[in-house]
Amino acid sequence: MNTAKTDAGRIRIGMVGLGSIAQKAYLPVLSQETHWTFAGVFSPDQQKMRTLCQQYRLSGYSSLEALASVCDAVMVHSSTASHYEVISTLLHLGIHVYVDKPLAETLPQAEALLALAERQGKTVMVGFNRRFAPGYLSLKSALLHPDSVRVEKHRADNVGPQPARFTLLDDYLHVVDTALWLAGEGATLQGGVVRNNTAGQLVFAEHLFSSPTCQVVTSMHRCTGSQRESVQMIGQGAIHHVDNLSDCWQECGGIITRSPAPSWQNILEQRGFVGAVHHFVDALERDIQPKTSGEQAILAQRVVESLLTSC
Repeated sequence: MNTAKTDAGRIRIGMVGLGSIAQKAYLPVLSQETHWTFAGVFSPDQQKMRTLCQQYRLSGYSSLEALASVCDAVMVHSSTASHYEVISTLLHLGIHVYVDKPLAETLPQAEALLALAERQGKTVMVGFNRRFAPGYLSLKSALLHPDSVRVEKHRADNVGPQPARFTLLDDYLHVVDTALWLAGEGATLQGGVVRNNTAGQLVFAEHLFSSPTCQVVTSMHRCTGSQRESVQMIGQGAIHHVDNLSDCWQECGGIITRSPAPSWQNILEQRGFVGAVHHFVDALERDIQPKTSGEQAILAQRVVESLLTSC
């Protein structure tokens, strides 16, 4: 991948887009600069950019190209509709990319970006942060060959205002990716339901996947009165649960053992954002492909696109 570095040997990282996810999840992590250099940010909203640059003592740039000129890699947190144009520009400029899911607004765009990254010899990693959440990593290592996986992510009252397509690609995509990752390879869609309201907004989605060794269920309701996210895995001799990414417990031989998240572990680490950023930087330093690049970057998007055709 031929990653260029500063004289200090630290990878220079920039950020595009300064919306809610960037401010809540990524700026706090990147600003720690544990073994990288946070080179600066760019946003079309220059006033917002100046405010955040003052708060975090960052350098702001007037264009994407200007930011790219001082970076080896860029974190893309702009709108999904802008992903194709932004990532294409960065790859043509020779920049590695970390991008919020989904990789692009449509599957053909996502496939084109991966092909471009391969031609340019650059990395594109999609930010499926739950794959790096300590509770889920522990779950996956504890049960390598589950017979059953169920992943649920519900919302208290969050129907719309976006259409169902947006919500499926923006939020249900996490559920599908997490479930297929935990189940291992080979699970294929068997059926399910996508239920919208009269305005075409997602209310409920649930699907069944199956492999020769595992049954997988994904579920999301947008108006349950609960913000609960849970994973259940059943295998030989034990049932494993993780609730809200922090409360881990297992039942074995009729005995329940709880393993709550350590008190010192902050919410960004619990939710996998810290691990995802560190994994991206580590992959660049070691010149290897990240876990959520290539086909893994769009596997869940392929599935969700197939659901969209039946909506």
